[in-house]
Amino acid sequence: MFNVTPRKEKALKDKMARLGIKEKDLRETFLRSGGRGGQHVNKVSTCVYLRHLPTGTEVKCSRERSQSLNRFLARRILVEKIEKALTGEAAREKALREKIRRQKRRRSRRAREKMLKDKKMVSLKKKSRGPVNIDDQG
Repeated sequence: MFNVTPRKEKALKDKMARLGIKEKDLRETFLRSGGRGGQHVNKVSTCVYLRHLPTGTEVKCSRERSQSLNRFLARRILVEKIEKALTGEAAREKALREKIRRQKRRRSRRAREKMLKDKKMVSLKKKSRGPVNIDDQG
């Protein structure tokens, strides 16, 4: 189907099947790329625009001069985006838990530093309450 190794193509198809992405759910259009690549890029529609209809995820790929390679790359990028969206929910919750844990740890350190500072102030205050030495004043 694409100008890539059969192993990579099979891996992509397996990943798509695992995530439930079907070829019939993809809308694929081809555009002219522009940019580097010379006359070939200007005359041939090598840019691939993919849209996954159920999720509404869109991808545009014009990385290579070859349309077939861009088709493969666009599918791979789309699969990664959808996978991140699906697994991102769990990752966000985990990140939030970690953030709260770090904040609590930071708070305790701050509290400890404040406590030591307050102790030092109290000790200085108590030292200043000592008996007044009349000889020093004058």
